[in-house]
Amino acid sequence: MFPSVKVSLFLVCCLSLSAQTNLASLSGTLIDPSEKAVANAAVQVRNVETGAARAGATSSDGHFEVPGLTPGDYTIGIHATGFAPVERKLKLEVGQNMRLDMTLSIGDAKASVEVTSVAETLKTEDAALGEVVEAKSVHELPLNGRALLDLALTVPGSHQGHGAQTGSMNPLYWRPNQGSSLVIGGNRPNANYFLIDGAVNTDPTFNTQNLSLSPDAVREFQVQTGSYSAELGGGGGGQINIVTKSGTSQFHGTAYEFVRNGAFDATSFNEEPGGKFLVQNNFGASLGGPLAGSKTFFFANYEGQRRVKTETSTATVPTPEESGGDFSGSGLNIFNPFSTRSNPGFDPTRPVSRTNPQSLRDQFSGNLIPPSLLNPATSKMLRKYVPLPNAMDM
Repeated sequence: MFPSVKVSLFLVCCLSLSAQTNLASLSGTLIDPSEKAVANAAVQVRNVETGAARAGATSSDGHFEVPGLTPGDYTIGIHATGFAPVERKLKLEVGQNMRLDMTLSIGDAKASVEVTSVAETLKTEDAALGEVVEAKSVHELPLNGRALLDLALTVPGSHQGHGAQTGSMNPLYWRPNQGSSLVIGGNRPNANYFLIDGAVNTDPTFNTQNLSLSPDAVREFQVQTGSYSAELGGGGGGQINIVTKSGTSQFHGTAYEFVRNGAFDATSFNEEPGGKFLVQNNFGASLGGPLAGSKTFFFANYEGQRRVKTETSTATVPTPEESGGDFSGSGLNIFNPFSTRSNPGFDPTRPVSRTNPQSLRDQFSGNLIPPSLLNPATSKMLRKYVPLPNAMDM
């Protein structure tokens, strides 16, 4: 039985921390129809979910930049004297540096231009390779055991690895169902670097993730496979940058339970009767929303797992006769360990072998161990606790 509990609690405030690698930035240049820069234009970027707004203005060369934006849906509004106001929808992803250059139309404040489509732009601000596992994938793709990092395998250049990072290979890192064994860009699993909301989440012993978050606590995450920027220099392999959910201006939450049960599984060809037993439950709930004043937001998540499983395996056990010291039908020669003595004919210039033994022992007559040499405690254990053979070699 492997019980595990995941508890995540985050209080999210609107802070401008541009150094954090989980935050996005928006920049661009405004020009008029004659391709001249538009200076002193008012630029406002508003988060659709929380209503938090950031304001700025273009410089003399028409350039603007708004750093430190949490991933999510935004609207950008632009107002400049002599030009029609512009409003455009944007979607910013974790760690994204979006560049948005626009041409303003001549007009007055009564005429406005609203762009309803979400801006799709090429990555022109950095050369990083990788993909973002978006919120839709995190929330809707099926996950065996609710292991979030399994979604990283959907990123090109990433596949399942092996070793201590699997979570079940090394006693020092025993975390069943919370493995971190990812081979990204051909690097070893211990070369990866994990972050949560810009903070390091990497175990320095095995370079695995410290905290395995519930998918319901995660908004999205980014897997960079190469050519990443300097702030992501904590490891030479893949960079897994996770962004958690936050509260919004509206209360929202989930309650869930995912069930796996051996009663619903097919029986394999070599399955022993009664050997198929699995009961696995993943359950939890999440809640987010505004605090007093609607300028501070909270999000809380709890997830628990209960798992009981049996596995079929093959082991060699003694027959009832062998448990009593009778090896006459086993096809093996049994020797008396108390008769061990040095071999006077041993040749030290030759390797030890069957024809050149270093010591000699006497074989039990008929391969029968005398009852007087049987340990009573061992005999009792063999009779009471060791199962009898239920299959014979063909």
